[in-house]
Amino acid sequence: MTKGSSGSTSNSNSGSGSGSGSGTSGSGGGYTYTSSGTNSQGNHYCSRDYGSSASNSNSYHYSNANGSYYYSNPNGSTYYNSGNGYSRYNSGN
Repeated sequence: MTKGSSGSTSNSNSGSGSGSGSGTSGSGGGYTYTSSGTNSQGNHYCSRDYGSSASNSNSYHYSNANGSYYYSNPNGSTYYNSGNGYSRYNSGN
């Protein structure tokens, strides 16, 4: 099923990404896609619902045209990569 979507995410220490466009809603691998898209600047995002048993049931990631990307994972951890040598991981525990 295809649906229109829009959204934005930001992290003050790690840049930001936002987007709108058409995305796919579906499921697989224990999650359901809730939204995804790419904006006119080439920044991509994807949001997934892992259900109530996950520490972070509404996980997402974004990747920016400048090479940076950010993940908020279902186990509560986060990962940021600047695209130019800096990265940060937080276990969420």
